[in-house]
Formats: sequence, C-alpha cells, structure tokens
Amino acid sequence: MKKELQKEKKITQVDQETIQAAAVIHSASWMNSHAAFCSEQFIRKHTVENQKAYLLNEMKAGKKIYMLVDKIPVGIVSVKEDLIENLYVLPAEQHRGYGTELLRYAIATCLGIPRLWVLDCNIKARSLYIKSGFIQTGNQHILSDNISEVEMELKSAVK
Repeated sequence: MKKELQKEKKITQVDQETIQAAAVIHSASWMNSHAAFCSEQFIRKHTVENQKAYLLNEMKAGKKIYMLVDKIPVGIVSVKEDLIENLYVLPAEQHRGYGTELLRYAIATCLGIPRLWVLDCNIKARSLYIKSGFIQTGNQHILSDNISEVEMELKSAVK
C-alpha cells in the first residue's frame, strides 16, 4: 500500500494544462501567509485569476514553476538559475513535509549556490530554510515601514 501511495506523489513542471491548479495553490497559500500583516482589501486582490496571471508572467520571465502532486496538487516552487521563489503549500497540507520536498527539489534544480528571499516576519518559512542549510546573507529589501525581505543562501555549494 505504501509503495502505491508513493507512486502517486510526483513533482512536475507547470505548463498551460496545470497553471490553474498552481494558481489555486498560490492564491490560497499567499492569502494565508500574508493575512497577519496585509490589509483585507490587499489580500482579496490575490484571487486565483490574478495569481494565474502572475505565475504566467513568472514563466515568461524564464522561471520554471514546479508543482508537487500527492493525489491532488499540494504545493509549488519556482526556480530561475540560482534563485528559488514562490514556495507555497496549501494551508491544509502544511506540516506534512511537502515544503521540504519542494525545497530540496528546487535546490537540486538550481544553477550555482541556491538563494532565496523571505519575508523577515515569516518565521515558519525562515525556520524551514535554516533547517535546510540556508543562512542570511545580510542583503535586505525594505518593502514598507514594517515589512522587509531578507536574502538567504545555502551554506554549502554541495547539493
């Protein structure tokens, strides 16, 4: 039975046929992760259709988006060269190892030393990245008076 379940879980590159499922994941996860510090009006703008357009633009910009499917689509991540972005797992599917699995896949896909940007207030994401071997580089983007992103990179170039 366990082998049968493992066969159903896979990571595939998002394409025109799967972009809608990726947008559903991105929308629900983004809304959930940003609800504590963004206005309700701003959160509501991140509909599935808006996130689909965003992901299509990411793909046009050369990012490869990957989706983890375990019977249903549960998470996404994007990679361009050494940059990992858009790591999102459906809120109901979190804490099951999917984020770690997607991050490992993204690390293996990167060219050069993998790096990423994370909101400084996103403690859960930062914890995942630290456990996976990422350290802060000292680079920071100030997004507003109370929100910034910090850059992290993999401590070791060994994948």
